Amino acid sequence: MKLQHASRIAIATFISLLPLCAHSAEAESASAAGMSPEELAKASERIRQTGEQMRADLKEARARLDAQKAQQAAEQKREAERIRQQAIKEAAEQAAIKEAKQRQAQEAAQAKARLGADQAERERQAALAEQRAKEEQAARERAAKALMEARQSAGPKAFADESDKERAARALMEARKSAGPKAFAEDGL
Repeated sequence: MKLQHASRIAIATFISLLPLCAHSAEAESASAAGMSPEELAKASERIRQTGEQMRADLKEARARLDAQKAQQAAEQKREAERIRQQAIKEAAEQAAIKEAKQRQAQEAAQAKARLGADQAERERQAALAEQRAKEEQAARERAAKALMEARQSAGPKAFADESDKERAARALMEARKSAGPKAFAEDGL
């Protein structure tokens, strides 16, 4: 490209110097060759036409060069836009992938937390059930021990000579002791 540019400058310089050289050359050649003024006019016209043709060629070459530069600039602009669009697309894809990974990690953490909470609840329920079973067993053992002590202290017929009325009164008294004095307030007893 630099070579073309230099050659164009040389051609333009030559064209601009051509009319000066032509006038001095015409005078020398006319006197030396003995040319007539008509021949000199024709030669001058040919030189002028050649100069105009060279200028036209130079303009055409410049126009081609400008068109080529404009085409290259447009191509570079299209390529830059394509690269920019590709970068935007890749950035959006990366953001979507990152968001999906974060969402999956969050869902996995929530599922793990739910499983942990469910496991903790099951363990708590099992501990409560075990505690209740122990308390019930302890209550049975205490009741059995109390019954055995009552039988041993009074013998097998300790309660046989009580009447039905006395047994009901004793049962009512024991129930009041275990449930409190207001448990049977509505009965009127």
